[in-house]
Amino acid sequence: MNKQILSALALLMGGALLSSGSVLAAESAADGIAQYREMLSDGGNPADLIVDTGKELWAEKRGPKNASLEKCDLGMGPGVVKGAYAHMPRYFKDADKVMDLESRLLYCMVNLQGMDAAGVIKKAISKSGEYSSDMESLVGYVVAQSKGVKIAVPQTNQHERDAFARGKEIFFFRGGPYDFACASCHSVTGQRIRLQDLPNLTKAGPAQEAYSSWPAYRVSQGALRTMQWRLQDCFRQQRMPVLKYGSQASIDLTVFLGVNASGGHMAAPGLKR
Repeated sequence: MNKQILSALALLMGGALLSSGSVLAAESAADGIAQYREMLSDGGNPADLIVDTGKELWAEKRGPKNASLEKCDLGMGPGVVKGAYAHMPRYFKDADKVMDLESRLLYCMVNLQGMDAAGVIKKAISKSGEYSSDMESLVGYVVAQSKGVKIAVPQTNQHERDAFARGKEIFFFRGGPYDFACASCHSVTGQRIRLQDLPNLTKAGPAQEAYSSWPAYRVSQGALRTMQWRLQDCFRQQRMPVLKYGSQASIDLTVFLGVNASGGHMAAPGLKR
């Protein structure tokens, strides 16, 4: 890490401080981000430390029931983590609903470990600069076990197909003071806002590239950010009502994005600006 990475960070931050209307600023920041990612791509993502913490938490006996999560079924069988995230969200018969990774982990923490759901949700998203929460660490661990696995979010039953349909409706729904939708930024090819390219999430290629890199370590916040956080932040930027953590709406939207990205290969945890 040293001088090269520090130089990349300086370029990244320096470009961000320039006027957002400047092409030079955009190119400098984009170059810095690309250079930083390249230098850390070979086993140097800061998320790796969080993944290690998540691995420990997965096997640690915790909660009122003094149990680990090693019997948690993420869709591939109890305790099977390898490849699980690439096939989520999905329908779980025991819960009788479609669940994403975070809602499924919450389900297991409550039912296997006896933890309080409200307490887990309250601490699920760490503040900028804080060490990742238990939920973020567990997400990082599970997601990392799908790296290189083909994305195949299932549409094998009516529950999953209905979730996709609802997610699509949410994606294109316009509202809020700006009359925005997710589609306002993410259904057109070649758009960019300030320094950030906006992938067209209705097209397979861009959807695969974007979806496969989340959850991700956010350099500017010094934290691993999950898909639930990503969607909440998108709603915040649209000035929409707060997207409730683990809500069916958030899960349905993830189903829509995941199905569009199917066929790509997971590369998360990613590294973002």
